[in-house]
Amino acid sequence: MTNELTNEKLWTAYEAAAATGGVLCARGGDSKEWLAEEWAANGISIDTRSLKPGDMFVALRDVRDGHEFLQNAFDAGASAALVARAPEDAPDGAPLLVVGDTLNGLQQLAKAARTRNFGKRIAVTGSAGKTSTKEILRGILSPSGDVHAAVKSFNNHWGVPLTLARLPMKAQFGVFEIGMNHAGEITPLTELVRPHAAIVTTVGAAHLEFFDSVEAIAEAKSEIFSGLALGGIAVLPADNEYYPLLKKRAEQSGAAGFVSFGENEGADFQLVSYKSAGNGAQLTINIRGQRRDVLVGIPGRHQATNMLAALAAAEAVGAELDSAIAALALLTPAEGRGARVDISVHGGTATLIDESYNANPASMRAAIGLLGASPVEADGKRIAVLGEMLELGPDSPSLHANLADALVAARVDRVYAAGELMRNLWNVLPASMRGLHAGSAVGLVGPVEDAIGAGDVVMVKGSNASKVSAVARALSERSIQKEGQR
Repeated sequence: MTNELTNEKLWTAYEAAAATGGVLCARGGDSKEWLAEEWAANGISIDTRSLKPGDMFVALRDVRDGHEFLQNAFDAGASAALVARAPEDAPDGAPLLVVGDTLNGLQQLAKAARTRNFGKRIAVTGSAGKTSTKEILRGILSPSGDVHAAVKSFNNHWGVPLTLARLPMKAQFGVFEIGMNHAGEITPLTELVRPHAAIVTTVGAAHLEFFDSVEAIAEAKSEIFSGLALGGIAVLPADNEYYPLLKKRAEQSGAAGFVSFGENEGADFQLVSYKSAGNGAQLTINIRGQRRDVLVGIPGRHQATNMLAALAAAEAVGAELDSAIAALALLTPAEGRGARVDISVHGGTATLIDESYNANPASMRAAIGLLGASPVEADGKRIAVLGEMLELGPDSPSLHANLADALVAARVDRVYAAGELMRNLWNVLPASMRGLHAGSAVGLVGPVEDAIGAGDVVMVKGSNASKVSAVARALSERSIQKEGQR
């Protein structure tokens, strides 16, 4: 990612060296001295496949050792590389910034980027809705100033420092998604970001394989408040049963104020009513006693709640609230998070709702609710294609089976399910609702394609590892728009 906000270089050689405490050098002796010191980087990359010319390549040690890809990085146009060693096959004359540990070097770049930027930072965590809320914030903050946010769900131990290290000096706003699988993982990341507003979207059953209870998950999510900047605001989900715990932990962390969002009558940013409207929705919201009717570009009651969280945080960091509300109408769903597309099927057209980016019980129920709220034509059916929800621990069988009530409430006509864990749901579904159970998501592709008819609405959802996105991809190939472009 380059510095998209200005034409200025993101990092010069001396700035990067000062930030990391690293040594500037280049292979090839004294003749390379000035080359080693005169480079500048437009952006930062950790993956040579997406590296853009002018980026500094950071050779992280993860699944693979990034030092193995130095030649690829410079072949792709890297301006320099942050390394912990210079391999024998490092390109001759390639500018290198040598540090003791490249992840630590990336973290030091992130700290320096934060220090030199005078904009406002927002951090987002939660059991569901993190990425959607991040993208909503990107859209609604834009009318008030330049916004920096990760292009993907870069929310882990390397993704957060990478996003922060890419923060342009003159950006007015930075939005950072922070995730976790274990207790203690959020603390160092929020202390790195030092947000002026911190959001917990919701707390629910996710990653229970690594936690004893949902309350323990709430405790882990509350770590995000420990990094709040002086005067920072906690943005809290009023509808969640762990709201009191979250507020208490925010108070203990020194939050200067609290803003609540949700459907509860006492919420500062309250959702009063929700109605589907084409590819979006019509909302009535109540902001501290002031009611407003708002047209939004993303459907889903759960997304409406995410929008309220985003509005609360935007107000907290000084964005112009009326402009932020107006920008909600221009939003579109991110890939795999509710994007809709018309697809060509036998006899006419059907609608695909792609919710295939990851799943836990909370997000799965929200996606099923979105399907239930979607109108179908007279002879149309609501079809749910569901992959397994993973990392749920010993309660996983019951958490899968308990989705049956949501499917019934949403008036779903057919369910296509993949994976052994989904058999727990399959066994309790009404016989009339059973489409097919397959051992893997790939086994559903053909049967689902054959089952969809004109006027149907089909929703695809599951954990990333369930590979249910393969069904969404296959159906999206039938897109009417794509066919028109051929």
